Amino acid sequence: MNTFQLEQFSAEQIRTSRRWFFLGVFSLIASGIFSLLLVLSRTPAVSNFIPWIDFFRTALVVHVDLSVLIWFLSFSAMFWSLNNQKPATHIDNLALALTLAGTLLIIITPFSGQAHPVINNYIPVLNDPLFLTGLLLVGLSMVILSLRSLLMNTLPDIAQPQGVIRSAIFLSVITLIFTLLAQLFSYLGLPAMDDPHSYFEFLFWGSGHTLQFSHTLLLLVSWLWLSQASGIRTRVNPVQYSALFVLCFAPVLAVPFIYLNSSILSPEHRMYFTELMRFGGLTAVPLGLLLAANIFVRSSSEAIHRPLRSAFISSVVLFASGGILGFMISGVNVVIPAHYHGSIVGVTLAFMGMSYLLLPVFGYQAPSGKLATYQPMIYATGQMMHIIGLAWSGGYGVQRKTAGAAQGLDTLAQKAGMGLMGLGGLVAIIGGIIFLIIILRAVYRK
Repeated sequence: MNTFQLEQFSAEQIRTSRRWFFLGVFSLIASGIFSLLLVLSRTPAVSNFIPWIDFFRTALVVHVDLSVLIWFLSFSAMFWSLNNQKPATHIDNLALALTLAGTLLIIITPFSGQAHPVINNYIPVLNDPLFLTGLLLVGLSMVILSLRSLLMNTLPDIAQPQGVIRSAIFLSVITLIFTLLAQLFSYLGLPAMDDPHSYFEFLFWGSGHTLQFSHTLLLLVSWLWLSQASGIRTRVNPVQYSALFVLCFAPVLAVPFIYLNSSILSPEHRMYFTELMRFGGLTAVPLGLLLAANIFVRSSSEAIHRPLRSAFISSVVLFASGGILGFMISGVNVVIPAHYHGSIVGVTLAFMGMSYLLLPVFGYQAPSGKLATYQPMIYATGQMMHIIGLAWSGGYGVQRKTAGAAQGLDTLAQKAGMGLMGLGGLVAIIGGIIFLIIILRAVYRK
């Protein structure tokens, strides 16, 4: 039987990957602080003590960018660093420094004066030179990393189990390159606009949709790796796995054609990317179902493997829930954040499991015991309550991107749904704090 895991890393791979890992953890800590304010600002009764709607919008922007953009890109860079076969210390250090500088600018912008929040899709922004400079630095670091990975690695042997993992990670790099090109084409094709919301909405629409395919590829890599590391063995042929990963990547090839056949400002452009996400995402279903079936397979009972399996199962449940909710969206209401919270948290839980798996690789103690096993369950339970509350409230017309009295919670059903959302958010925050405690304790007990 085959074992689909990466092993035997060089000292350079470990050192660089570890730094990206800690940058991701740092962004999660900062994001958690802003998320607490967000949950409180939308919870009935409690929200009366947080009347600053503009601050809610500012906190929302920073929370989203830290928890989705910086955390995901840092973890992606960790995967790419583990996959890099040739050392390039100066290039890696430059990319890391740029991302760190950009992250710090994103965090401090709300405290520098008028932040001017713009709640556009995918990468919301604070229309402030400090914040935009931070995003630019992060983008530049991704250009450096993607070219480094593309030009300094050889193609893996997909007939070998490790080659499956390496090729899938490599496909995520190519997806990032498509994302960066989409971002460039959108920037060059956009005219000057007086409305910041419209400008940034069009600017990040194409690249934001494309980037999700990179996250999905690394989610599936994590599922395969975690299930293998927790003692589950598969008889699936490596070439078959590789073919399924290529299928997941295939929709990305449509991105250049969308730009060639529609203008950035056209309704067709928006529709094409919406349909690409909706139906192109279905290409991940065969591999996703194949890997998700491992939750029903008996795995190792060793204490060190239980947190990995717990994170794997929790990730599958949340990601599947988010996907189902995506097909239930009707109108502009809080069903939309219910959908993407489920999907995003599914990826986050997979990355949390990979954190537990890779801590010993980075030279730290492997998490074990009940706290590490229950942490993914607590986080997943809170997020499930969160998205159920949002989906319930969306069915009663509660609008997204509002807080406090602006939500218009007039009926008991609306208040109950948003109350469940708030309670679930607080439970999820507790799960996130436990994750950080486990990581810091493992590092302390090096």
